[in-house]
Amino acid sequence: MNKLEITQLSKTYPTGVKALDQISLTITNGMFGLLGPNGAGKSTLMRTLAMLQEAESGNILFNGIDVQDQPDQIRSVLGYLPQEFGVYPKVSAENLLDHIAVLKGIANRNERREQIHFLLQQTNLLEHRKKAVYTFSGGMRQRFGIAQALLGNPKLIIVDEPTAGLDPEERNRFLNLLSEIGEHIIVILSTHLVDDVLDLCSRMAILHQGRILCQGNPLALTESLGGKVWVKKVHKSELPHYRQNYCLLSSKLVAGQIKVHLKSDYCPDPGFEPVTPNLEDFYFSTLHTATGDEF
Repeated sequence: MNKLEITQLSKTYPTGVKALDQISLTITNGMFGLLGPNGAGKSTLMRTLAMLQEAESGNILFNGIDVQDQPDQIRSVLGYLPQEFGVYPKVSAENLLDHIAVLKGIANRNERREQIHFLLQQTNLLEHRKKAVYTFSGGMRQRFGIAQALLGNPKLIIVDEPTAGLDPEERNRFLNLLSEIGEHIIVILSTHLVDDVLDLCSRMAILHQGRILCQGNPLALTESLGGKVWVKKVHKSELPHYRQNYCLLSSKLVAGQIKVHLKSDYCPDPGFEPVTPNLEDFYFSTLHTATGDEF
């Protein structure tokens, strides 16, 4: 069982922005979702865990080893898929994976060949192995990103906003791949998309303005809102009233009408109906409690 322990991790940029504020998390094998809006500090935390930048205070232990003092200890077992990654032009997927495998220290040529063939097969890219990666579609490139992250049999994989821009079919294919990978190692999924976390993760945390607002099992967290979420279709002129007088979780345009979700211990107004809360309701409720804003 692998174990990542993050204790009171903080990071402030020269601009004065406090990107991480006393972050503490314990993560073990499986899929862990880090959910938060853009600018919450997710990418800063991912880059810090990947030893691409230093925190100003706090500790990171991986399987009991202080990786800030011994960064090579985590780099040797880490697979990282950043939000965006560049590729060499006109280099095939097979050759680029071979190059990355060498950089990761896989010196034996036969071992590299076996790993690359297996990973191309696992990511459904084997038939495209001779094609240049820069010609790949967004979904294919993300699957290639997972293939390179898996080189060297890592114990910890970090994926940052992996499904942004993917069409529904590619998203499902990619999430199924992540789910298979996450059975025996730690996979940290950083995203602002609630559905990604709900579909994959048994543990999650919500990050906002560099702080952890809550953490736990997505279903258990959602159940805490039972009986407190109400729904109604309203006219847009009514929105200011509900925004001012109630905890307005969300408002969406549905078939030309605005559907609002409110959080309340009782029926807010005639016409509202109770609805079974979902993770999106919990997410917006948590952010609303922290900021007072509608999301």
